[in-house]
Amino acid sequence: MENFEALRIVFMGTPEFAVAALDKLVQAGCSIVGVVTAPDKAAGRGMQLQQSAVKQYAIEHGLFILQPEKLKSPDFLEQLKNLHADLQIVVAFRMLPELVWNMPPMGTVNLHGSLLPQYRGAAPINWAIIHGEKFTGVTTFKLQHEIDTGNILLTATIPIGEQETAGELHDKMKEIGAELLLETVKGLSAGDLMETPQIKMDEARAAELKIAPKIFTASCQINWNNPVSEIYNLIRGLSPYPAAFSYLEGKKVKIFKTEIINSVPSVAAGEFETDKKTFLYFAGSDGYISLLELQLEGKKKMEIADFLRGYRWI
Repeated sequence: MENFEALRIVFMGTPEFAVAALDKLVQAGCSIVGVVTAPDKAAGRGMQLQQSAVKQYAIEHGLFILQPEKLKSPDFLEQLKNLHADLQIVVAFRMLPELVWNMPPMGTVNLHGSLLPQYRGAAPINWAIIHGEKFTGVTTFKLQHEIDTGNILLTATIPIGEQETAGELHDKMKEIGAELLLETVKGLSAGDLMETPQIKMDEARAAELKIAPKIFTASCQINWNNPVSEIYNLIRGLSPYPAAFSYLEGKKVKIFKTEIINSVPSVAAGEFETDKKTFLYFAGSDGYISLLELQLEGKKKMEIADFLRGYRWI
């Protein structure tokens, strides 16, 4: 097979997570003939048009950019076809129609933030931590009809620290994922990479699969009736974004960093104790959660001592 640098690659991605992978391919000398990313969208107070992280990188490196509103539009499909890609690579992009993923002769490779078939879905990093996993990983696989079900190419396992947040794991994972992606491209180019079908799950085994659906606001509200270990994992699994939240004297508070206090609560679950200077504990079902970093609605993120110094109690 041809040298991997001669492969014509179209890269598809949008957020910062995808930039590390694109940069790894560019720095290795891969021929990126096109970059497909989300259309610019209005954001911020002035509703200025914001470019995706991938688009910003592509502009800086002089790469050809496509920003289709619809992935089935004839204009986009024609432009994509004219790039004559050998291989397409997808990292943190939207779901592709078969017309797109089946276009190049070598198919389309996706980088996913879990050890497939576990944690298929939009938020694998968050859900692995929320469920208290001790390790996770990254997987490269070939796209096919159903989401995150294609044949596996390569995997790498990543340990999750007991205090690690989703943000910290994200930053570690994007670098390891970028390395794995480059290794995958080299292997496909050399023709020595085996495709491994994901386990066909019968009904009994399907129950073992954990999924990673998109996270909505309802999933972020803390239920203080849960054990403190579950609350702690939820908070770090949603930190720094979208962030777990609760209410303090009727005001919404986002919570980013905590620790567990293993003592029997003297107040009901969901109630708090504080000396109004150094600590703020919320009771769970079997202990306390000590808030260390938080953000009151309309205010900036603060360490607990700074927060308590400025907070006006009812």
